Amino acid sequence: MSRLATPALVLGLIGIALGGVLRVYRPSWGAAWPAALIVGGLLVLAGLYLSFGSGSAGARRAWGGRTTKYGLNALVMIVLILGVIVMVEAVSYRHNWRADLTENRRNSLSPQTIQVVRALAAPVKATAFFRPDQPGKRTAEDLLKQYAARSDGKFTWEVVDADRNPLLAKRYGVETYGTVVLEAKLADGQVKEEKLTEAEEEKLTNGLVRVIRHGKRVIYFLKGHGEKDTADTEKAGLSQVKGALEKTSYEVKDLLLARESKVPDDAAIVVLAGPQKDLFPNEVDALAGYVAKAGKVFFLVDPFQAPGLGPLIDRYGLTLGNDVIIDVNPQGRLLGAGPEIPVVVDYVSHPITRDFRFATLFPVARTVTVKDKLPQGVTAQGLARTSAESWAETNQEQIRTGQVRPDPGEARGPLTVAAVATVEAKEAPAGRKDAKARVVVVGDSDFVSNGFLNVSGNRDFFLNTVSWLAEEENLIAVRPKESRTNPVFLTAAQDQVLFWVPVVLLPLAMVVAGGYAVARKRGK
Repeated sequence: MSRLATPALVLGLIGIALGGVLRVYRPSWGAAWPAALIVGGLLVLAGLYLSFGSGSAGARRAWGGRTTKYGLNALVMIVLILGVIVMVEAVSYRHNWRADLTENRRNSLSPQTIQVVRALAAPVKATAFFRPDQPGKRTAEDLLKQYAARSDGKFTWEVVDADRNPLLAKRYGVETYGTVVLEAKLADGQVKEEKLTEAEEEKLTNGLVRVIRHGKRVIYFLKGHGEKDTADTEKAGLSQVKGALEKTSYEVKDLLLARESKVPDDAAIVVLAGPQKDLFPNEVDALAGYVAKAGKVFFLVDPFQAPGLGPLIDRYGLTLGNDVIIDVNPQGRLLGAGPEIPVVVDYVSHPITRDFRFATLFPVARTVTVKDKLPQGVTAQGLARTSAESWAETNQEQIRTGQVRPDPGEARGPLTVAAVATVEAKEAPAGRKDAKARVVVVGDSDFVSNGFLNVSGNRDFFLNTVSWLAEEENLIAVRPKESRTNPVFLTAAQDQVLFWVPVVLLPLAMVVAGGYAVARKRGK
């Protein structure tokens, strides 16, 4: 019986170590780690009893035997290895480094998410409801860990099994697994909740924005002058713009200003997306009055359209060019764009373009210039500029025939295609004496259409502009990208190679090599 003492001790200590590892790394295995600890402890006790149960002489023989020495050496090595593993894990927990090698960095937080998490104005707790064996649970845990690591303690999280915590699931109204509930305690004592059906970065970040935001932000799109429609799902429509804004927690509404005496009081931003006809005088007055009260307006004006907007935009130190930008820079050809689609990579320093390194495409755009002498109370600057190989084509006949060429007197690049202006408010809202109006003018509306919104940096440029107009600079950054799958398609021959080499040839080679080694050893 004494010969069983050493194996019992070794197996017992391994069981205890295994129980500790399971407790740390697989706490959801509720029955496994206690069982391992109990069985390991019993084996250790049994080993000690067998060692000393046969008397002191038996104990000396047991502890002095070769088997015991080898067993103790193995035990010491196991303990040392486990100690090193624990030490490495403890160090890496506080000092870790990640490397994301995926094509679109889908395993790393986007710059916008990092900014939102760092700028949290109130503590937020995320409660994720997952089964212990549910696919996607570990991915969600990894994502939540990244949020918490960037939040300076303002973001906390836990994973809950709804079957074991039915009262908590009932409290939050959770009906399906995979649901994440965000709960924020605002400064005024209000507790807000936001329920998400999936643990994805874009949804989590937008949920954080909604849960800490006071009130609903409404963006109005002007109607009645041939503007692009937010309900239009065709290539020229703005349905994707509407979806992107709603994902970013804005409410999108249409505004028929011809029927109203003023811009609605709840308007965070008014957008003019490609008007083809001039506004009525009362509409121009309503927009001017809105800006005078620290309103925010986003003008997207196509070439040779709505010339009556020129005098209104002039009030804010900006001028619309009566031209079309032609850019023959070869960079555009690399992206598949013709000379009538300027590809912009030159951005003037501004919060909208901070850390912005993506090309933006503006199909058939006009120039927007900043006046040398700005009106009183107005500050303005360019935002995006075309290449030096561009020029402002003013000959409409050449444009119609497609035979364009730079003529004397036409402005040469770099040309400004987007500009911003800040205007001192004449009637500041109550409680905001230092409030200022904000105006952005882009000489093109097609860059936000369904056909171009998701091309290169167009989407981020538009949403960054909206965030700046809404005075939410903390949301200005590169948004989370949708994950993409890149399937590998194999030919029949490649499929055969992948089967025969690893499944048949390599194992067969190992068997042959082993047989040869054994035969050679026996021959000697």
